[in-house]
Amino acid sequence: MPTLNKIRTALTGARNRTTRSTSRPSTDPRLLRLRLTITAFFALDGFLFAGWVVRIPAIKGQTGAGPGALGLALLGVSAGAVAFMTLTGRLCRRFGSHAVTTVSGVAMALSIVLPPLTRSALALGLALLVFGAAYGSLNVAMNSAAVDLIAALRRPVMPSFHAAFSLGGMLGAGLGGLIAGALSPTVHLVLLAVIGLLVAGVAGRSLLAHPAPVVPERLPASGPGGERVRGRGLVLVFGLIALCTAYGEGAMADWGALHLAQDLAAGPGLAAAGYAVFALAMTAGRLSGTSVVQRIGPARALIAGGATASAGMLLGALAPTAWAACLGFAVAGLGLANIFPIAIARAGEVGGPGGVAAASTVGYGGMVLGPPAIGFLGQAFGLPLALTTVAGLAAFAVVIAYLTRGAHQGRRG
Repeated sequence: MPTLNKIRTALTGARNRTTRSTSRPSTDPRLLRLRLTITAFFALDGFLFAGWVVRIPAIKGQTGAGPGALGLALLGVSAGAVAFMTLTGRLCRRFGSHAVTTVSGVAMALSIVLPPLTRSALALGLALLVFGAAYGSLNVAMNSAAVDLIAALRRPVMPSFHAAFSLGGMLGAGLGGLIAGALSPTVHLVLLAVIGLLVAGVAGRSLLAHPAPVVPERLPASGPGGERVRGRGLVLVFGLIALCTAYGEGAMADWGALHLAQDLAAGPGLAAAGYAVFALAMTAGRLSGTSVVQRIGPARALIAGGATASAGMLLGALAPTAWAACLGFAVAGLGLANIFPIAIARAGEVGGPGGVAAASTVGYGGMVLGPPAIGFLGQAFGLPLALTTVAGLAAFAVVIAYLTRGAHQGRRG
């Protein structure tokens, strides 16, 4: 018996050592290079999208579109993105997320030259359908590639990828602001297309040279009914959480500056600063997101982020001064920063590329619905009250995250 006890003790110790060693984050140089490559695609996505956004006023002028016609044309981006997100999930399962990410990056770089070539609202809407399809496809494919890499790294680094998107967007917007007066929209966006093709070509070559890491088994997309229903239910939960926060991002982008100028008499500079501090706070939050998730876990990070965002948006919407509202916007940006990345990452862990596609489609719906919903509510009840719906949905995301917190207990690091 003593001998058996010693053997049992030795086996238990070996098993514990093995568990500890496999739980350590991977430092494989190949995985680290893969992380840099996927990060480049996230930055490229933000860079190209922001470059298009800053030229909307000039392209509106050349098409002669009124506000209503322009609004319908701009829906082309959302319609194209949503239409291709689910399809992209299937393509990733068939051809691999690395190949689809590369092709989508090239497609987005090429399609950005289409909007400045249009001369009517209808033509612009059709061009934006193509651009939106490439944008939505790239978002699903690169997030799917990121989910597989995260599983191999054993570190919750999804917020760092979305920080790269934010930084790329800031760079694209900044560059656009500097050269908008010197270059026509056509020349500007052709220049962005060339940069995009170079980045997608170099990063894509590296991505295709590295096969996707082997990841642990997920809940099956097809198989026993209970497991399949549970997997789909979890993906829907994470999609709803993403929707609640994407609603706030879309609302802030379109209505934050107007609220400061219209309701709080802020000058043009301070009104523009409102969204700037929101974006900067969101970027800072994402840069620190990995350490936050490692420290407190994904469930608590979602709950804390939603509560912070809700409090910040209540201050931003109801504050009596523009400076206090800007402070609220900054707090809201910090709170919203990591909710979308965590939700998409968890959906990918559960459902693979299909889970990323489904949660992204649901989540992106919040960005589509947010601006028009705020507009209708603002016309009926005033913009400050309308903006409190962002706080309400952030609080709703907290409730969902709390009630399903058992499903969020992923690996902390």
